[in-house]
Amino acid sequence: QVQLVESGGGLVQPGGSLRLSCAASGSISGFNTMGWYRQAPGKEREVVATTTSGGSTNYADSVKGRFTISRDNAKTVYLQMNSLKREDTAVYYCNVVSFGRNYWGKGTLVTVSS
Repeated sequence: QVQLVESGGGLVQPGGSLRLSCAASGSISGFNTMGWYRQAPGKEREVVATTTSGGSTNYADSVKGRFTISRDNAKTVYLQMNSLKREDTAVYYCNVVSFGRNYWGKGTLVTVSS
C-alpha cells in the first residue's frame, strides 16, 4: 500500500517562503512522476509543479520563477515556495504516479495572509 505524507504547510505573510515536503512509503516504481497540486476554497484542484524520475520539471504559469520542485530520491519530493502571494492560499496535495496509478496525500494547508 502506498502512502504519501505531506508536511511544511502553515501561515506565512505575503512575500514570505515555505518549504513543503512529501514522503512516500510502500511499493513505488523507481520510474515515476511526483508532483504538487493545490485546491483553493471554491476552486478545482490544479497542478502546481511536477517532476519525473528522469529530472524533467514542469510548473504552472502562476508559480514559475517563485516555486521550485525537487526530489532527492524516488520517494521524497519538495516544493520550495518563495515570494508567496495571497492567491497561493490553498490546500497543497502531493501526488505520485507509479505503475500507472495515481496516489494522493491528505494535503497540507498553506495560508498566505498578513
